[in-house]
Amino acid sequence: MTFALEGPVLEGARVRLEPLERRHAEDLAVAAEVDRSSYRFTWVPRKHEVDAYIDAQLARAATGKLFPYAQIDRVSGRAVGVTAYWEPRHWLDEDTLSAIEVGFTWLAASAQGSGINAEAKYLLFRHAFEVWDVARVDLKTDARNSRSRAAIAAAGASLEGVLRNWSRSWAPGEDGRLRDSAIFSITADEWPECRARLEERLARGGRA
Repeated sequence: MTFALEGPVLEGARVRLEPLERRHAEDLAVAAEVDRSSYRFTWVPRKHEVDAYIDAQLARAATGKLFPYAQIDRVSGRAVGVTAYWEPRHWLDEDTLSAIEVGFTWLAASAQGSGINAEAKYLLFRHAFEVWDVARVDLKTDARNSRSRAAIAAAGASLEGVLRNWSRSWAPGEDGRLRDSAIFSITADEWPECRARLEERLARGGRA
């Protein structure tokens, strides 16, 4: 049976990751407009674009290349951002998932620094390594995005390098341009130590 990229609800103390649906649109429209100053290198939809954004993510999901989640703040019960698994790789056979990327992530400014991002990464990594038994999880970001790079490193991923002109730029005002991408990863051998560090960090409230 060929592997199908589908994820369950992933529940933590601070965040619940629910498969993204159109019912999350109202909350995400609010979340996207809280304070957009931190989205310098990340494309985040405006309020009026959220419906089309969700439709685009669901269309990508239909191809089997992406599985999007809404990030639900457990305190308020509202969606405060999104994240996703994507680009599954099957290096050995179609039944075996060898590697997966975590990406398409953004959070409302009010949820940044709350521990939600760290716990969401923990839940996604744990499911990938311990349920899907992947050999690696990778993440990438605009090489100029120092804030994102620091957050990824704090989650336990190692920088592998910067790939020049690797993908389209998602930075506002840079349509039609390419960006350099910083590539990070965690391997299966590294996961036990990474898991312990993340759990310790979450016990401190999500602080690095």
